[in-house]
Amino acid sequence: MGFLTRHSLEARGFSTVGNNVQISERASIYGASRISLGSNVRVDDFCILSAGEGGISIGNNVHIGAAATLIGRGAIELADFCNLSGRVSIYSSSDDYSGQTMTSPMVPEQYKKVDTRSVSLGRHVIVGCGSVLLPGTTLAEGCAVGALSVVSGEWPEFTILAGSPARTRGERSKALLQLEEEFQAINERPKHSGGPD
Repeated sequence: MGFLTRHSLEARGFSTVGNNVQISERASIYGASRISLGSNVRVDDFCILSAGEGGISIGNNVHIGAAATLIGRGAIELADFCNLSGRVSIYSSSDDYSGQTMTSPMVPEQYKKVDTRSVSLGRHVIVGCGSVLLPGTTLAEGCAVGALSVVSGEWPEFTILAGSPARTRGERSKALLQLEEEFQAINERPKHSGGPD
């Protein structure tokens, strides 16, 4: 997988770009001026990041797996240490499926009823392969979503959820918070140059 160079990232016009940002050359980016990228971010092949009016905010130490999609008019936020597995889809807007209105981006707005709400993923959230997050979803810190789940609504911190529709399956360990402290401490140490003291 080839990644965009720093020069290419800056030329795209992202709102912000942190350090060590790795975006695949095969990813598709729309509305880059409404996308902010933290440091240590990786976006794999065939991902689509399409920022609407609300924008997309990606924190530090975030991985977005191959063929994941983040799209919609509303805001989408991925806090630090989020991890999206392959083919995860996050929608901050969705058509009305009731038949009371028309659908499709090719139909004028007056004939449609689009549900637009923010989607927020807290720190250390992990979302399993093929899952779909619908408008208005909030996953608090530490939530874990099983593969092939359909998620909506608000979920409390460190909940394990899975299914279609998603239901609570258990509670996730908070041991990762201690590991984060160790990780941060190591990364904040000054680097020794190797020269004379």
